[in-house]
This record gives sequence, structure tokens and C-alpha cells, in this order.
Amino acid sequence: MTTGTRSKRQWLRDHSELGICVVLAGLGVLVLVDAWTIATDFTQRGPVGPKTVPYLVGGLLLLVAVLLARDVLRGGRGESEAGEDVDLSAPGDWRTVLLLSAAFLANAVLINVVGFPLSGMILFWGCAYALGSRNTVRDPLVAAVLSVITYLVFNHLLGVPLPGGPLMGVL
Repeated sequence: MTTGTRSKRQWLRDHSELGICVVLAGLGVLVLVDAWTIATDFTQRGPVGPKTVPYLVGGLLLLVAVLLARDVLRGGRGESEAGEDVDLSAPGDWRTVLLLSAAFLANAVLINVVGFPLSGMILFWGCAYALGSRNTVRDPLVAAVLSVITYLVFNHLLGVPLPGGPLMGVL
């Protein structure tokens, strides 16, 4: 391996944050292009239409990408794992990952069958269980309250219809 190749690899390793800049810039361009294709209705009232927020988000993504690239090229470096209480030599906790995945999959499968309040309760309780909570009385109650509150907020306050399932008439 020549010294030119080694120094190029070292430069790329020292400036690896530029990869994040590329991802952010790509996302910004994607959001802007997608916002450009949003159909606007001629009955739109006021200056704020459906394209405003996507244009703002896409522009901010591009701005952050440029500012981060400038900082990295000027010698700025992200602090490596010094501030976190993570043992990098320990193996991953695959049991927790699989339990969380099962809770999300169960929610996705059951949401149209039993409705959001019940499937959300299974999701919230499953996540609490996967993350180590073992209180058999409190956990299902908290999961039920969170699920019903989430359903009511989305369905009634935000106007986002969620499937109610058998509880449709009750809630």
C-alpha cells in the first residue's frame, strides 16, 4: 500500500463526519424536490400553504449539512464516546431488541383487527416489559391509559382518524 493511498484513507477517517453531511444534504434535496411536487389548491387561503413546512425543513437540512461540513473541514471533531455510560466491549442486548420488535409488529398486525386502543396498549405494555419493567398491575394500567389518551388526542383533537375497533362506540 502506497503512502498516498494510506494518507487518503487517513484523511477520510479523520473527516468521517462528512458522510453525515452528504446524508443530510441528500435528505434536504429529497424533501425540497418532494415539496416542489405537492399540488396546491387554488382555494388556498393565506401565505402559508402545504409547501411551506417542507420547504423550511428541506432548507434547514441543507443549511445544517453545509455548516457541519464547514466545521469538519476547519478541524472540528465530534467527541467520541467519552460522555456516555456505554460499555462498547459488551455484546448487544438482542433479547430486548427482539421483544421491542415483537411489540411493534404485534401493533402493526393488530391495529386494524382490534383497533388502536387495544393494539396500542399491547405496544406500550410490550415496550415496558422489554425494557425491564415487571410490575404486573401498574404496567398494563399505564399502557391502557396511555393508549386511550393517544387515541383520543389523535382522533378527536388532531382529527387523525385511528381505527377504534370494538371500543369505537365507547370512546
